[in-house]
Amino acid sequence: MNQPLLSVVITVYNEEDNIQPLLHATYAALSGVDYEIILVEDGSTDRTIAEVKKYANTRTKLVIFNRNYGQTTALAAGIDQAKGQYIATMDGDLQNDPTDLPGMLQKAIDEQWDVVAGRRANRKDGFVLRKIPSKIANWIIRNSTNVHLKDYGCTLRVYKADIAQNMGLYGELHRFIPVLAKQQGAKMTEVDVKHHPRIHGTSKYGLSRTFKVVADLILMLFFQKYFQRPIHLFGGLGLLAFLLGGIINVYLLVLKILGEDIWGRPILILGFILIVGGIQLITTGIIAEIIVRTYFESQDKKTYRIKGFYTGEQEVQTSN
Repeated sequence: MNQPLLSVVITVYNEEDNIQPLLHATYAALSGVDYEIILVEDGSTDRTIAEVKKYANTRTKLVIFNRNYGQTTALAAGIDQAKGQYIATMDGDLQNDPTDLPGMLQKAIDEQWDVVAGRRANRKDGFVLRKIPSKIANWIIRNSTNVHLKDYGCTLRVYKADIAQNMGLYGELHRFIPVLAKQQGAKMTEVDVKHHPRIHGTSKYGLSRTFKVVADLILMLFFQKYFQRPIHLFGGLGLLAFLLGGIINVYLLVLKILGEDIWGRPILILGFILIVGGIQLITTGIIAEIIVRTYFESQDKKTYRIKGFYTGEQEVQTSN
C-alpha cells in the first residue's frame, strides 16, 4: 500500500448515532485527498462498532479497544497505526467539521508548518460549564508553558507525521499536545475552524476535569523545564530548605549558649523540618537523575532530535 498523504485519527466512544453522518461528511470533505481514516473505538457499550462496520469504506480502519482507556490512549493508538505523511486528529461527536481538514493540510504543506491547530472561532458549547472553564484553563496553560495558542481544547489539528509519532502520549496529556509538540521544536500556527453543537449523544467532559488539568499542568511544567535535569529542581529546593534550616539552628544554638531555653519553640521544629526536608529533596533529585539516565541509556534513547544534515553538496532531512 502506498503511503497516503493524510491519516485522519478519530476517537469514538458511545457515538452510534454520529457514525454515519461523521463518516459520510469526512469522505466528502477528503474526496480530493489521498487519505486514510483510523477510527479508534474506546470501549463503547452501544452499537458504535456495528455502525462503523456498516458505513466504513476501503480506506477506513477500525481499532477496537477491549475497554475504555480514555482519549489520550485512543489518540496514541490511532497515531501509532497511521501511515500518512501528515496526521490529523478529530473528535467523533460531529462538533469538529471535517471540511476544515483540506485547508489545514494545505497550509501545513505550503507554509511548512509542523502543526496546524484549530481554534474554535464560534464555539457552540455552554457558556458557564464549558466556555468559562476553558478560557481560564487556556490562559493558565498558555502563560505558564509559554506556548501561545488560544484553544488547547480543540482536537482538530494537523501534524507532520514525525512530530505526532514522537510526542509520547499517555495518561490524560491530550490537552497538552501543543506543549509536547513544542518540546520537539515544532513550528505551530493556529487557524479558525468551524464548531457545531452536539446533536447526538452526551458530552464526556465536566467540571471535574479542571482538577485533572491542573495536575497534568504541573507534570507538563516539570517535563518542559526539568525532565532531563531533575536535580536542578529538587536539588535547588533541597539546598534552600537545608540552608534555611541551618541558619535557624545556628540562631537557636547561639541563644542556647547565651543561656536561653529553646526547647519547645515552634522555630526549633521548623528548623528541624527544613533540614530533614532539604536532605530528602536532594536525595529525591539524585534518584530522579539516576532514573532519567536509566531511561535514556537502557533504551538507547537520545536527548535530542536531529532535523537534518548538510554535507556540503546536499541537505538531507531526517526525523531522528
